[in-house]
Amino acid sequence: MHRVGWGFVALYTLAYMSTCLLFLAPLLVTLALKVNSLVGIERAPDSLALVAGAGALLAMVGNPFFGRMSDRTASPLGMRRPWMVTGLAGGSLGVLIVALAPSIPVVLAGWCIAQLFFNALLATMVAVLPDQVPSAQRGLVAGVLGVCLPIASVCGTFLVKLFAGNLLAMFLGPCAIGAFFILLFAATLTDRRLARADKPQWSLREFASTFYVNPGKNRDFSWAFASRFLFVMAYAFLATYQAYYLLHKLGTAKAGVPQQIFLGTLVQSAALVAASLLGGKVSDRTGRRKIFVLAASVVYGLALFVIAAATSFSVFLVGMAIGGLGFGVYTAVDLALVVDVLPDRHHAAKDLGVFNIAGALPFAIAPAIAPAILAIGRGSYGVLYMVAGLCAVVGALAILPVSRVR
Repeated sequence: MHRVGWGFVALYTLAYMSTCLLFLAPLLVTLALKVNSLVGIERAPDSLALVAGAGALLAMVGNPFFGRMSDRTASPLGMRRPWMVTGLAGGSLGVLIVALAPSIPVVLAGWCIAQLFFNALLATMVAVLPDQVPSAQRGLVAGVLGVCLPIASVCGTFLVKLFAGNLLAMFLGPCAIGAFFILLFAATLTDRRLARADKPQWSLREFASTFYVNPGKNRDFSWAFASRFLFVMAYAFLATYQAYYLLHKLGTAKAGVPQQIFLGTLVQSAALVAASLLGGKVSDRTGRRKIFVLAASVVYGLALFVIAAATSFSVFLVGMAIGGLGFGVYTAVDLALVVDVLPDRHHAAKDLGVFNIAGALPFAIAPAIAPAILAIGRGSYGVLYMVAGLCAVVGALAILPVSRVR
């Protein structure tokens, strides 16, 4: 496999960032505001839990399924390109349904469609890394990809703030901008091709294996999965309930929520970008992955404890900045670590799809259990974020048994 140039890395980064933008703009701001506009602040947390949880469950199934379908695609257009375009179109339709929804059931249907198809896009976008990038460059490229999440968060919250007052534009603006860069990358990609003669036979057993990797035979992959699951669980609590945290705990006015989420995301992202680029590069040079993932998870957990104890927006911003440092190193190095411990390089998209369940499932579980945690904590979002911090710290410990990488 040949080394990739900076032209490829730039286009790949923009497309991956755009994919993150499609998910994050609704999750961080607009989905919560849409639900709140339909049912009011008292019923909003439970309704949001239903919508976000159901969408995340579909994402959990859709990501590995479409990853497997991508691995089996013997199209003249390549293995990944057809699913990128299909995922983008279907997901954007789902977002449009959410934006126009007159009731929670319609919001639920639209968000499930969006999650299902956007995960087809995500599964194939992630598979480009093992398809195109040699091992010696993966830490660096994964580090560059690690900046996509924070920049997409900033761009998403900025676009929402820019279109504030027009809910339809708040939903569709990020879709339109993201679609441009995704389609540009899909059009220029020298996609991997699968000969029809090499296409594996379809069977019920093969279909079932789409959602499963034997933990006994792939212990390193399983521990990496557990670590990612717990880390993303911490993030899911923060991202899903950030708007309600600001409203209830810090007393932010409803009109000020988009602005404060944008500022918090901006502060976090500035730290995240620097940490991600540096972390990936140092990891490649030292040949070490585990120590970076361990330290990053602990730092992120500490950041959530700071946010949990915050009594002012300024302290909240400090917590977000600390979190950005941890999140940046984690996203840079963890993806490179996972690619190094994949069970089968010939089914990279499928195995990465299974691994991406660790990134989707928390967004179903966190909204499902958050109401119970809030009830136990007497409505305290500080208690909720302390639980999130503990998840990140335990996730740090889960990476220790991985043995195939240093």
